[in-house]
Amino acid sequence: MNKPNPTEVEPVSTPSALEHTAPRLPKELRPEKTRSRRVWVWLTILALAGVGAYFLWPGKNRTGTAVTAPAAADKKGGRGGPLVTPVVATRVRKGNIGVYFTGLGAVTPIYTVTLKSRVDGQLMSVNYKEGDIVHQGDLLVEIDPRPFQVQLEQAEGQLAKDQAALQNAQVDLARYETLLSQNAIPEQQLATQRATVIQDDGVVKSDQAAIDAAKLNLVYCRITAPITGRIGLRLVDPGNIVHAADTNGLLVITQMEPISVIFTITEDQVPPVVTKMRAGQPLIVDAYNRDKTVWLGRGTLTTLDNQIDPTTATLKLRATFENKDYKLYPNQFVNARLLVQQKQGVTLVSTAAVQRNSQMTYVFLVKPDSAVTVRQVEVGTTEGNDSEITAGLAPGDVVVMTGVDKLQEGSKVSVHIEGEDTGKQGAARSGGYSQPGKAAPGGARGAGKKH
Repeated sequence: MNKPNPTEVEPVSTPSALEHTAPRLPKELRPEKTRSRRVWVWLTILALAGVGAYFLWPGKNRTGTAVTAPAAADKKGGRGGPLVTPVVATRVRKGNIGVYFTGLGAVTPIYTVTLKSRVDGQLMSVNYKEGDIVHQGDLLVEIDPRPFQVQLEQAEGQLAKDQAALQNAQVDLARYETLLSQNAIPEQQLATQRATVIQDDGVVKSDQAAIDAAKLNLVYCRITAPITGRIGLRLVDPGNIVHAADTNGLLVITQMEPISVIFTITEDQVPPVVTKMRAGQPLIVDAYNRDKTVWLGRGTLTTLDNQIDPTTATLKLRATFENKDYKLYPNQFVNARLLVQQKQGVTLVSTAAVQRNSQMTYVFLVKPDSAVTVRQVEVGTTEGNDSEITAGLAPGDVVVMTGVDKLQEGSKVSVHIEGEDTGKQGAARSGGYSQPGKAAPGGARGAGKKH
């Protein structure tokens, strides 16, 4: 039996030996390095998620401060109450409003003159410019007067000849009368001489008429303005031969001031106008442009036509305007508004506040507690931006004018009253409105006081 040799030692495997014998991995593939990197990536993601949650959490605003309960309540209408709707309102007031009849019309000159030549001749000079304002009696056109001057001289010469013949016949008549008293001539000779005197006297009168005609033609050679007005475009130039028989005139003069407007009203509107005219009350007429946006002038009703047009059931009226600024031009289309009655001290409200549906006419009335209620009203005369309220409202009431599409019965509103200063709007900022002489509802101090 072989015994072990005490000098021989068996090889022993140790970690250090394995470490030296196994191949080494790269650093980036070692397990402990990969695990560490994953940990840092997850930590970064969690940190970013925490920051995002911090800023986006509903209990925080963007500055990082919590939204307080009162602020949140304000967005809902005030401490959890109903939604408050901002509106623009107007206050019902007392005032005056006119009753108008409106009709379509046209500007019509009172006088329009087309000047024509009354004699034949050459046009020598034109003493005006197109568009000039001329006055009555101003010299406008001159026609060659020389032919008519010659006619005048001929007529004057013939008159002198015939006057001499008349004087001779009168002397013979006186002689024959003396001889007849002495029975020296027959009576027939005296009668013949008397007829000769009458005949010569007629010739003298005819000669005088020829002279007057020649003088009148000389006057016609100088054409003057028969009225005061504006001259239109020139129709004939100097140097042309004009005739009395020409169909076209030399120029046209249109009176600009005063000027009239002829417009129409319906036959149902005629009786009150006639009543006012018979009573001698002057009726005011305002003229507006085609779009009723520009006021052109104010005049007075002058006269009415004598019959109603059966095809349109309308009556023509004429109103006269001073037209100092020439805003009214002949043949201009206008809208005429005839003031028939002026109502005094009636209840007025802005027309924009009046609402209508198929059942009624109504407004949204703002109550002192800042709530609105639907109030049925009756509307009388409407003129421009104002409407007369005959029933349903009283002066001092506040009604909603804009923002009604968001309202219903009992809605809470924050009111801004149109046309009132900021001192009267203190209650509007707190959800109500101010009433004259009363404290504002909701405890707004000084809301009804003037600053």
